[in-house]
Amino acid sequence: MYLAAEDVPHPDRARSVALGRIVGLHDRLDAVHWFSHESAALIWGLPLWIAPARTHLMQRHTAGSHRDPAVAHHPVMPPEDQRTVVRGLPVTSLERTVVDCASSLPAMQGLVIADAALRAGADREMLNRVLASSTGRRGVTRARAVIAVADDGAESPGESAARFVILRDGLRAPQTQVQVDTRLGTFWCDLGWTRWRLALEYDGRTKYDENATDTFVREKRRHDAILDAGWRILRVTKEDLRGTTLVRRILPLIPVGDAAALNPRRALRS
Repeated sequence: MYLAAEDVPHPDRARSVALGRIVGLHDRLDAVHWFSHESAALIWGLPLWIAPARTHLMQRHTAGSHRDPAVAHHPVMPPEDQRTVVRGLPVTSLERTVVDCASSLPAMQGLVIADAALRAGADREMLNRVLASSTGRRGVTRARAVIAVADDGAESPGESAARFVILRDGLRAPQTQVQVDTRLGTFWCDLGWTRWRLALEYDGRTKYDENATDTFVREKRRHDAILDAGWRILRVTKEDLRGTTLVRRILPLIPVGDAAALNPRRALRS
């Protein structure tokens, strides 16, 4: 079974290559198997901060695949209620995929997947059941912390990553998709705090095409209308996510008492 080009989710080259490896491995295997972890996330169409270098596979019998350095073999089988078939490929359920990724990946990368999975319809109650059944597994404490702060309002990996840094470093949790009423109507900002009238916009998604001038003018009018409504806007880029850069940019914009009351989340520092 091969994925048609139009069925490949987010078809950048790294994702396409990783998906091609998944399909190729599936075609070679006779024994029962289930794709898991980041490989399952790819099949589900979830965004990844970094495309996986190896294909993750759950399979009791390892003949063939265990000798392939490009395959991360997990010698377990997911329970029946934690597996399914997506696009003809055997895969862990959306909720099991989130827990596996949040347990094995750095916390920020896990949150990118967890946010997107919730937005795609993952069930929180089922997530908690999978977490409960995973007690004692390596990384489950981190997974529990990541899933606790996951938010289906995040619309891009950049938004999830920015929110992660804010939470990790101890600021008050920002709202996602913040409503701002202006003279031009209602606009929605990526992240923000209504109490501080501070909005964060993650840059890196807007693509200027043949209508670049129109797009620029429209964005400028939106920006000015939000400022006129008494809000401040902080533009965030990928560079701001390194170290404490983002929080250091935010602190001068919030009340001194709130800035002094940082409460870093230790469980997210991994």
